[in-house]
Amino acid sequence: MDERRKAQRLRALKAGTISFNRAGGINCRVRNMSTAGACLEVDSQIGIPDKFVLVVSYDKFQQPCQVIWCSETRMGVAFPAV
Repeated sequence: MDERRKAQRLRALKAGTISFNRAGGINCRVRNMSTAGACLEVDSQIGIPDKFVLVVSYDKFQQPCQVIWCSETRMGVAFPAV
């Protein structure tokens, strides 16, 4: 299988928050992450917009995201190029 990612992802298991509309957020788990994107695990895709901010409080990480793919409980997101 050919690797299509722009940057190699490092395995992770961190608590994160999907934040949008200045409201609370939806809890998620960060399964892997790179400088270009991440794989997130959620309980349900319902109510999650295509664009949001990923927050990982432990790492003081906050990054806008765009959903690239999704399955029932996982989604791949890309971080926009600066």
